[in-house]
Amino acid sequence: MNSQNMVGILLCLVLLNTNTVTCITFGDVVVGALVGGAVIVGGPLVLGAVGFTGAGITAGSVAAGMMSTAAVTNGGAVAAGSTVAVLQSVGAAGFAAGTKAAIVAGTTGLYATVEKFYYSY
Repeated sequence: MNSQNMVGILLCLVLLNTNTVTCITFGDVVVGALVGGAVIVGGPLVLGAVGFTGAGITAGSVAAGMMSTAAVTNGGAVAAGSTVAVLQSVGAAGFAAGTKAAIVAGTTGLYATVEKFYYSY
């Protein structure tokens, strides 16, 4: 089996609600990559705008309010792995390479599934 066949097999999705096999098209991949790219680029920009920056959380921002609430709820500290901690990490450093790949793959699969479901009815 050559690599093109393997990729084709990996790109096929089984839609359980229609009992059919539908493959992701090149167009689905392009749309998924564009949407995923927009999330990858826009996510940190939006987080910076609400106060999650590379220099830390901006005073008086939405992020500062979230941090304050999280700290009060958690007895004075922001828990590692909490929503505020993760958003600050992304705002400061951007997405990790694996996360970027997962975003693109997820948006591609989601778009393909929704498109196939929409046109099947």
